[in-house]
Amino acid sequence: MLKTMMTAVAATLLAVGGTGAAEDYASWPLLRDPFPSTGGGGIMIGGYDPVVADGKCTTAFTATTPDGTIYRNRVEFDAVPAAGGILCTNGRWRADEGGATGTTPFRVFIKDGVRRMAPE
Repeated sequence: MLKTMMTAVAATLLAVGGTGAAEDYASWPLLRDPFPSTGGGGIMIGGYDPVVADGKCTTAFTATTPDGTIYRNRVEFDAVPAAGGILCTNGRWRADEGGATGTTPFRVFIKDGVRRMAPE
């Protein structure tokens, strides 16, 4: 009985944290410019225009701080086929100057030339 219950709990956790139901990318809002950084701090991201090539989504972008300082960066995502389009996910960014790098949970869905951003 305990083994059956533990198996059921593990299966539920995998379903919730795993693949679960498919996302409705068409319901995501259009990618806007600028938009707030996923890192917070009042930083605004601008110039995002992802292009898909060679299994990647890439774009240059700016990160503007509340005091108006502008940092130029680039980001590369994995381009994953999804729902008849491309999901740009697993983003890795780097600064054009200064050597800063990081990852981002931000995702973009591209279909028929329309770019949508994951809901906040």
